[in-house]
Amino acid sequence: MTPTPVSPESGAVYPVGLRLRDRLVVVVGGGKVAHRRVAGLLEARARVTVVSPEVTPALEALVGPGSLTWLPRGYAPGDLDGAWYAVAATDDPAVNTAVAEEAERNRIFCARADDRAASSVWTPAIGRQGDLVIGVHGGGDPQRAIGVRDAVVAGLTDGSIRDRAARPTAGGGVVLVGGGPGDPGLITVRGRQALAHAQVVVADHLAPQALLASLPPEVEVIDASKLPRGRSMAQEQINDLLVTHARAGRRVVRLKGGDPFVFGRGMEEVEACAAAGIPVEVVPGITSAIAVPALAGIPVTHRGLTHEFVVVSGHLPPGHPQSLVDWPALGRLRGTIVVLMGVDTAPAIASALVANGRAPGTPVAIVSDGSTATQRSVRTTLAELPRALDESGIRPPAVWVVGEVVGLSG
Repeated sequence: MTPTPVSPESGAVYPVGLRLRDRLVVVVGGGKVAHRRVAGLLEARARVTVVSPEVTPALEALVGPGSLTWLPRGYAPGDLDGAWYAVAATDDPAVNTAVAEEAERNRIFCARADDRAASSVWTPAIGRQGDLVIGVHGGGDPQRAIGVRDAVVAGLTDGSIRDRAARPTAGGGVVLVGGGPGDPGLITVRGRQALAHAQVVVADHLAPQALLASLPPEVEVIDASKLPRGRSMAQEQINDLLVTHARAGRRVVRLKGGDPFVFGRGMEEVEACAAAGIPVEVVPGITSAIAVPALAGIPVTHRGLTHEFVVVSGHLPPGHPQSLVDWPALGRLRGTIVVLMGVDTAPAIASALVANGRAPGTPVAIVSDGSTATQRSVRTTLAELPRALDESGIRPPAVWVVGEVVGLSG
């Protein structure tokens, strides 16, 4: 095999981080490449001026709030006056050459999108983890740089690459993490980071269990499951565990299914930590109320079909003295109703909706074990819901959806 020749210039790069906050950067061009460059420059808090007869809709949307300045015309000599950095990103090589030449005369570093060899600066593949910035130059091969960048970011996210300096050295705290509907790939990046730094994990049975298996053996995992009408750890005990471990100086992750503030009693845990003087961070999660129907091909809203959707707890049936749900009002709605924790109470809920105005033939979908390998869906109507549940044998966890959106996919 003949080795791929390497340009003698490929390694002749001095990597440096430009501090561009409040410094003028001029981007000539308003297309897709310019859009990507502007996004990174704005993240660096640069003062950006775009020179181009036309810009992408996303760039135009940044003009009104004042995030950038747009000069809606072609490039003209002198446009780089006062700039610290320039980007030549038009579709016209002659214009890019003129921009690069002006930059060279004025000793302004210029990234030329169409000609790497003619650029005075090469833009690395950039990744970010909080205040940590990863920049990779690939020896002249952008795809190589992207591959390495992605591998490093993935390692920092899942904990296989440790950012020792980012780990707190003293004092405990609690991170309340929404783990999403169950698939470990649907937890947020911040949630994965918190788990990678945890010393104690207090987990629900609806949290992504595969993530627990990947934790190092020194991490203490506490089962705080609450089984439907079964074994359950008291909320007061969970609160005490969070406070006790955090006071002992440990980094505690409270890992919950879905989003911690959607029927997850997450606020009670935040309040318990706050009352004890324990620092607590909330990491939102993907709620199963939207994600599980979506994974079954059901949007909770659809243009021209529904203008609202309601998420309701089915833990208590209609008529229960402790229920806070206005079932007559829900029965009068025309939009989508998503019911969580409502398998056992489904017959009573369906009856209440029909009794209060919802058509018996309204489509219904029940989705169990959403986002997991055992996910399955049953489609029926409000009138037939009790029989469908009985025949299918569906048990919790399951989400069911009422509304015309169910009929959009079969």
